[in-house]
Amino acid sequence: MDLSDEIQCSSQQAPCSTSPIIRDRPNQGVFHCPYPVENGLRIAVLVDGGFYLKRANYLFGAKEPEERARELQRYCHKHVPERSRLYRIFYYDSAPSKKKVFHPLLGRTVDLSKTDVHAWSTAFHAALRRMDRCALRMGELLDSQSEYVLKRQAVRSLCRKERTVDDLAEEDFMLDITQKGVDMKIGLDIASLAHKKLVDRIVLVAGDSDIVPAAKHARREGIDFVLDPMWHTITPSLREHVDAIETRCLPAAAPASPRSRG
Repeated sequence: MDLSDEIQCSSQQAPCSTSPIIRDRPNQGVFHCPYPVENGLRIAVLVDGGFYLKRANYLFGAKEPEERARELQRYCHKHVPERSRLYRIFYYDSAPSKKKVFHPLLGRTVDLSKTDVHAWSTAFHAALRRMDRCALRMGELLDSQSEYVLKRQAVRSLCRKERTVDDLAEEDFMLDITQKGVDMKIGLDIASLAHKKLVDRIVLVAGDSDIVPAAKHARREGIDFVLDPMWHTITPSLREHVDAIETRCLPAAAPASPRSRG
């Protein structure tokens, strides 16, 4: 498969754009990049894995692990203009938890190592490890803080007395696990790429304002720093400290499938 091919959007989704799409300010319209495509750039694409999977599931629908990995590869390559070169894709995530966690609704302990989410994540990470010019940066999960919690929508409906506790179902709960080390690894890689002048541009697929200090450092080192929030709302402070906002696919209104993390 040609890596320059478009990401194939389903009939329920808006078509992808082959040109850079910039959301310069929240709640403003979409417009195309006003400046010309540069030649010969060395570009690193850094991807916050948890963020990407949630947004991709919403924008492109649920997919099998191998297909999601190929989609990620194509999406990252859309940030590399013609005659420029991809230095590397850095993907940040944590290995799926193997802990046994009590489920309050089911009234029993769930072995996370035997869940569909664990199998999907393991296969997805394996597919990324086989990918050219892709490096996995794995953080850790704080299993001691793992628990099933009610989703926000369920809490809201209970508080409004639209539902009762007896109406709750298994899909109203989500696994809440604290992840550590990922933001630090992203920051260290940004600092290293900028300080060693390994690339001319860093593209970060994320929506977390925690990367602001690293983005400021990269810009001071002369690196062009681009943020791709995949149509997620970002804070004004984050917008202030990046050179551009570029999202490589038009927004879609298709709801995410609750069955798959990917």
